[in-house]
Amino acid sequence: MGLPRALSGLPLAPLVPGYAELAAAQHAAGLRHLGEALAPDGGLRVLDGLYVPAGRGRRRVDGALLDELARSGGSVPRLLTALHRRDPQAPRRVVLYQLICLLQDGPGTVQDLGVHPDETAGLLAAARHRATLDRRQRDAAESLADAWQHRRMHRARTLLERLPKGDPEVERLRLALAARAAAVDTALTAARRAEGRGGKDTASDHYLLALDLAADDRRALRGLVRVHRPEHVAFLRTELSSNGVELTWERAGSDWRLLCLYRTEDGAARVREVPERQDTAVPLGTTVRYAALPLENGRVTGPPLVSHRVLFAPEVTGLTLTDGPERIRGTWRKPPGAVEVTVERTGPDGTAVRVEARPDCFTAAGLPVGRHTFRVVCHYRAPDGQLVPSPGVTATHTVHPWPEPVRTLTATPDGHTVRFDWTGGGQEAEVRLVVWPGRVPPPATELRTAELPPAILVPPAGHTRVAAVAVLGDRALAGPTVDVEVLPPVTGLAARRLPHGAALVSLDWPDGTSHLTVVWDGPDGGGERTVTAHAYRRGGLRLQVGPRGVRIRAAVVPQVPGAVVVAAAGAETVLPPDASIGYQLVRHRRRFRGGSRTLLRVTLFAPAEESGPDVPEFVCVARSGTLRPRSATDGTTVLRIPGADLTRHGTVEQELPAAPCPLPYTLRGFLLGEHAAAVRLEEPSPATLVVR
Repeated sequence: MGLPRALSGLPLAPLVPGYAELAAAQHAAGLRHLGEALAPDGGLRVLDGLYVPAGRGRRRVDGALLDELARSGGSVPRLLTALHRRDPQAPRRVVLYQLICLLQDGPGTVQDLGVHPDETAGLLAAARHRATLDRRQRDAAESLADAWQHRRMHRARTLLERLPKGDPEVERLRLALAARAAAVDTALTAARRAEGRGGKDTASDHYLLALDLAADDRRALRGLVRVHRPEHVAFLRTELSSNGVELTWERAGSDWRLLCLYRTEDGAARVREVPERQDTAVPLGTTVRYAALPLENGRVTGPPLVSHRVLFAPEVTGLTLTDGPERIRGTWRKPPGAVEVTVERTGPDGTAVRVEARPDCFTAAGLPVGRHTFRVVCHYRAPDGQLVPSPGVTATHTVHPWPEPVRTLTATPDGHTVRFDWTGGGQEAEVRLVVWPGRVPPPATELRTAELPPAILVPPAGHTRVAAVAVLGDRALAGPTVDVEVLPPVTGLAARRLPHGAALVSLDWPDGTSHLTVVWDGPDGGGERTVTAHAYRRGGLRLQVGPRGVRIRAAVVPQVPGAVVVAAAGAETVLPPDASIGYQLVRHRRRFRGGSRTLLRVTLFAPAEESGPDVPEFVCVARSGTLRPRSATDGTTVLRIPGADLTRHGTVEQELPAAPCPLPYTLRGFLLGEHAAAVRLEEPSPATLVVR
C-alpha cells in the first residue's frame, strides 16, 4: 500500500493514564473519537502518523499545534496537550485505537469518521487485521495504564491476561510486569526470613519495598500489619458509631492510605480500601482491623499505623436505670441493625440471671435491697448467618427501701383548725402532708424526697388540696388527697343605726371571697342575708333590724363543693337600740319683767322597755355668722348636758347665755364621748338655729 509498517503494531490498548477522564471529556463534547477534535472537517490521517489538513498539504499533530488548539478553549484539546507532553506517540495511539474499535463495532464507513480518503483502505485492513475486543477486554485495555501507573501489579496482571498478544507495547508491559513480580517475590521472601528471625525492622523494610513495587500486594500489606500490630496502645484509634467505624490518628505531614483487613465467610483474608476516615461499608457482626499508610506522591513512605481488632457491633446508647419498690427499670436507644437486645442481671449475692427485655427497655421486679449490675448486649446477624453479640454495656444501680403507700386520708374540722388522720404508710415511714404547686401526682407515684414541697401543719386560708406522702429516706410514694377549705375571717365588722329601724353594716371584704352570709337576731326578730362582693361594693349593706338592740354576725360562704370546711373565728358586733337625741331653740316671753329668753331643748328618744343605751354628752357650739360650726371645737361652747341627765329626765331645757359671741350667730349640737356613735343626732333645720 506504499505505507511501510502502517499495519504493524496496531494498538490493542491506548496505554495512557487517565484514559477514563479523556473519554468522558470526549463524550461530553459529542465526539465519536478524539480525531474529530483535531480535524473537525475531516481529512484526518493516522496510518503513518497523526496529520490534519493544512492548506493543500497536511500538518503533523505536534506540541505546537496542540498548544494552538488548547488556547482556543475546550477540555479535550487541553487534555490532548497534556497527553502529548507525557508521551508524543500517545495521541496517535489513542485515535487509532478508537477508530479501529468504531469500525469493528458495526455499520459505518471510514469517510463518515472523517478519515482522509487515501487511508480508507488501509484503515479498513487494520480493523480486519487487529483482534476484535469484547466489552470486558476493552475495559481491561483502557484501565491497564492506570493500574500500571499506580503500581497495582496484581490488577495489571489480571487485565493483561484478558488481552490477546500482538501489540509490542503490551508485550513490553508483560515483560516489565514479570520482572517486577520477581522483585516483589524476592522482597517478600527476605521479609519473611527476617520476621522469622525476629528482625521486625528489617522485615518491615522488605515489606515496604514489596508494597512500593506492588501497591496492591496483599501479602506485603498483611506482613506490614502483622509486624506493626499494636501491643497495648494503638496509634490508629477506632470508635464505633451506629453508621460505621470512625478512625482517628495523628495525621500531620502526610497523605494517608486507609485499608480495612478482614476475612470472608470462608475464612479468606481480604483487604479493602477505605475512602474516608469513617468506614460505613463494614458489615454488622464482623471483626476487622485497620491500617493507615503514609503516602507521598501516591507512594508508601513508611510503616503503617495499625489499629486493634474491632468487632463492628454497636452498643445501645443512653442507658438509664431507675429504681422503684423492689424493681429496677432500664431504658436505652437500640442501634439500627440489631436483631435483638438481651439483659443479664447480677444481684448482691453474685448470681447472674437473664432478664426479659424489650428492644428498648426492661423491668426487673421482685429484687432485694442492694446493688444490682446489668449488662445490656446487642446481637447482630453476621454475613455468614450467625448471631454475633456485642461486648455489652454494663451499669450498676441500687434497689433502695421504699415506704408502704398511704391508703386513706381524712380531714375533720376541730374548732378553727383541722385534724388529719390516715391509714397505711408503714411503721418506719414518715407521712408528710404537702400541697403540690401544680398537678397532683396520682397515688402510688414514685417520688424522690428532694422533689417534695415543704410539709404543712395548718392549711392556708382558702381552698387547698392536701396530699399525704409516705417518706422513707430519699424515696417517697404519693398518697391520697383531701380538699380543705379554710374560710378567711371577716374583719372590720361594724354597724350604725339608720332611721326607721334600719342599720348600715360595714366590713373589710376578704380577698378571694365571692359570698358572705350575714345573720342578725334580737327582740324584733332575726334574719339572714347572703351578700355578693359585687353587690356590697356597689351599694353597701343595709338591713332592716328593728328599733331595739340586735346582734349581727358575718361569715364567709364555702365555695368548694365536697371540701372539708374549717370555719374562721366569728365576726360579731352588737348594735344598741335605736336611740336618738334631738334639739331645738325655744323662746319664752318673761312674765314679770318683760322681754323673752332663748332656751335650747334637748330630748332623748329611746325604746321604753329596754334598759336604754349609754348616752353620750351633748354639747352646743355657737359661731358668729350664718355658717354652721363644723366640729365641737369650731366656735364657742354655750352649754353642755351630760348623758346621765338626758337618761334621767328624757328632756332637758337650758337657757342660752346672753351674747356668747357677736350677733348674728349660728348654733349647732354635737355628741361627744365613747358612746357618741351609738346614738343618732337628729338636727333641726339650720335656719332655725340662727340667733339674731
